Amino acid sequence: MQSHTHTENLPEEVAEFLSPGEFVDSDSPEIQAYVAEALKDLSEDISDTEKAIRLFEMVRDGLRYDPYNLPLTADLYRASAIAKSDSGFCVPKAILLAACLRAAGIPAALGFADVRNHLNTPKLAELMGTDIFIYHGYVQVWLDGKTYKITPAFNSDMCDRFGVKPLVFDGKSDALFHEFNQQEQRHMEYVNDRGLFKDIPIGVFLKEFYTTYPGLVAFNQERAEKKASEEIDDEFTARNEGAKA
Repeated sequence: MQSHTHTENLPEEVAEFLSPGEFVDSDSPEIQAYVAEALKDLSEDISDTEKAIRLFEMVRDGLRYDPYNLPLTADLYRASAIAKSDSGFCVPKAILLAACLRAAGIPAALGFADVRNHLNTPKLAELMGTDIFIYHGYVQVWLDGKTYKITPAFNSDMCDRFGVKPLVFDGKSDALFHEFNQQEQRHMEYVNDRGLFKDIPIGVFLKEFYTTYPGLVAFNQERAEKKASEEIDDEFTARNEGAKA
């Protein structure tokens, strides 16, 4: 993947956000292919800012936001696995965007913050037991010597349904959160910034999620078991049909 970014001109603390991580596996074939597909109709001499905007939009709208879809095992938080999904919540989507940006030669760090959602749905609020989302995922990107905080979590279709303005990254300012919805009601509020990371601290992250959201974890365990059962039934049916034939 060709890039206009030169690591030798970057401060050491920024240059580390260009290299692959275990979960932000920007060097994986899956991520390389994802980025190539996203940028395929753009000219080779486009700027890093134009690449970043396109990749932001690809991740924002390419994966449907699903706060009920909480992967419970570490391997499902690798960008290469996320790239093959059709939905995810803010953390997987931030991991995927960070990996795509690094694959395109653009420094990108994972950021995590605790946020309060003033417009949480009753079902999700019941499962979570709180209106605080811990480890809300965002990305900090470096472009032309400036930094921007961006989050690709909420896809445009979902924003339309919930009356929230889609987050747009224009390469000139942050695209971090929906402070108000279209009715000017308070929506997202950042209450604690956990800082920037080269890779997701997966052990601490999963431990805190299991502790903080036991209802949501149980919901996902049941859903995973049901899916596994259905897959076994489908395989059994296919084998029987094959035997009859």
